[in-house]
Amino acid sequence: MKQYHIILLIALLGASATYAQDTLSIQDFNLDEVQVTQRRAARVKSRTTAIETEKLNREQLCTAACCNLAGSFENSASVDVNYSDAATGAQTIQLLGLSGKYVQLLHENTPGVRGLSEVLGLEFIPGPWMESIQISKGTSSVRNGYEALTGQINVEFLKPQLQAPLEVNLMMDDNVDVELNVTGGWKVDDYCSTGIAVLLKDQSLSKDDNNDGFIDDPKKHHLNLLNRWYIKKGDYTGQVLVHGVYDQRIGGQIEHVHDHVASPYIIDLRTRRVEAFVKNGYMFTPQMSIGIIASAAYHSQNHRYGTKPWDASQLNAYLNIIYQAALENEQLDPDDDHENQVAAGISVNYDKYNEQLNLLDLSRQEATPGIFAEYTYSYKDKLTLLGGIRADYSTRYGLFATPRLNIRYSPFEWWTLRGSVGLGYRSPNIVTDNMAYLASNKQWQGLQTSLAQEQALNTGATMTFHIPIAGRELQISGEYYYTRFLKGVLVDVDHNPMAVEFHNIADIPNAQSFAHAAQAEASMEVLKGWTWTLAFRYTDTRQTSWNTATNQYEVREKVLQNKFKGIISTSYQTPKKGWQFDLTAQFNGPARMPDGFNVPQGSKQYLTRTVNSHSVTYHKWFPLLMGQITHYFKDGSVYFGAENMTNMCQDQPIIGDRLNNSHYVNPWADNFDASTVWAPISGWGFYIGVRWGLEKKTDTCHDTHCHDHNHDTHCHEHNH
Repeated sequence: MKQYHIILLIALLGASATYAQDTLSIQDFNLDEVQVTQRRAARVKSRTTAIETEKLNREQLCTAACCNLAGSFENSASVDVNYSDAATGAQTIQLLGLSGKYVQLLHENTPGVRGLSEVLGLEFIPGPWMESIQISKGTSSVRNGYEALTGQINVEFLKPQLQAPLEVNLMMDDNVDVELNVTGGWKVDDYCSTGIAVLLKDQSLSKDDNNDGFIDDPKKHHLNLLNRWYIKKGDYTGQVLVHGVYDQRIGGQIEHVHDHVASPYIIDLRTRRVEAFVKNGYMFTPQMSIGIIASAAYHSQNHRYGTKPWDASQLNAYLNIIYQAALENEQLDPDDDHENQVAAGISVNYDKYNEQLNLLDLSRQEATPGIFAEYTYSYKDKLTLLGGIRADYSTRYGLFATPRLNIRYSPFEWWTLRGSVGLGYRSPNIVTDNMAYLASNKQWQGLQTSLAQEQALNTGATMTFHIPIAGRELQISGEYYYTRFLKGVLVDVDHNPMAVEFHNIADIPNAQSFAHAAQAEASMEVLKGWTWTLAFRYTDTRQTSWNTATNQYEVREKVLQNKFKGIISTSYQTPKKGWQFDLTAQFNGPARMPDGFNVPQGSKQYLTRTVNSHSVTYHKWFPLLMGQITHYFKDGSVYFGAENMTNMCQDQPIIGDRLNNSHYVNPWADNFDASTVWAPISGWGFYIGVRWGLEKKTDTCHDTHCHDHNHDTHCHEHNH
């Protein structure tokens, strides 16, 4: 506060001197406006919630290209981003050492990326549309369902009552991938606001840097539209959101190879999706409220991999009714340090799939009604206990129960402990779950088997320290999670290099599937505007699969699962926010390659280790480096960035015989396989973009405490 006192004193002295000399009235003196600014934290870990939760704000989303949800995790130690295969450009994520299919991905706490949209759907959520991302590890609240096996990722879109009336983000990369985002929010009247978002994306350039005859990144044509409404009148809050997507990507053999083959191998993926949700909340008293959430989505796709068709559609409908009440009245007893809260409700989820792969009909439908109850106890800021249970009945799998428990204990302000344990369930979508293998000639074996519902037990413990150093804070955290599948599907690519086999865990004697994940992280603003983050994660993911060396099933390391990942990330913003510099280095550990994998001739990217007296092939660890420079001006910013600055590329990511002794892969050979991808397939790349927007006028009619729909239960969102 000293600097403000000095400024005020100087101003008063100047005014007095001017008055004495010129006999001006005090009304003639104007003091310039003083603005106090502070850089908002880009990544925030909650100190008060029972569930371990990390929030990525818009400041974090702007430190990289962040074209979509998948790209938002490039500098995250918790979430891995990988390419599904070397032919479609599809991106996948991993959490706690397991595939992203075991993460419950939500759009503002309604069903989001799931089912047929499991892989490509990550790219249907543009970065400029997102207000924040919440990452919760381990077991989450039973209010949002039973599908979180390893964690939950919730995306919050821009809010019409808060967003700027117009924002434009135009970006282009070295592959001439042009992306235009336009968003805007307006106040309709004192009670209602509306917002829109539009994305146009086009990539028409074919590139084959590794000279294998296949397009490295498919051509893309993409249209994405969103409209939402927000209503706040008295004790009622309502929201409506409608979202539509059209996406086409063309890959496969590059054009100049078509003259060398009788029938070119073309990958043509066309997707259409429409989804909507309606939220209604009513507060009876400050201690009691009810929320009703309904959503629906229709997803249709026509995919072609060479001569292999995959045509499918999914209809999803969802209803969730939540009643919530606090058992104490703070106004009547303000000295009570104990808080008790209960929540209960009913939900219904319905999925109908029409799906054909080649001539195999995989159509199915499932309705799952359920009931749930949850109790929250907290004592001051020291102890929080969140316990919940739900019971659901699936028309495919019968009755099942989902108990979950989360505990937070903070013996001191600078030290927080958390523990969690609970079950999660998931209905397998076998083709979508293993979409990468469609870009190969592997035979799919076991599709007609009655595949079991997947059930996993997840346990975890975390410890966080907030250490004050020279007026700043060093945050150090450590965590460990263990996920064990009690039921589920085993995917075996070791038994036969020309096939992918599917088994139930129960069908193989003593079969197992589990993952250990341990992570340590430290972050601090070392100087004003200059932050550092260092993190290291170790994972040990294993499952029962065939061992060709011993000719029997054994518990082995899961293929293509990195043993470790390290992150060093730094960001510096100049004092007046004129410039910002962001740099992130990744260190990705080795992973086991499938049995029968042949190391490309002359490649130095692989090594052989002896495991139980047998030789096993691993790819080596590799670094990645990415950075961005941003220059801010009054109404926006200009940014320039580079990715894969280490120019790390996987040798021959597409496996197969060569055409007529050339470098070009023969996609019609039995050993054609584009699914064995563990590193980038394109080298160093750059992008440039500009953000511009109109400043939103301050609206004092809205209560800012009701704008954070992630933690304020009084806003009728019932998210946590």
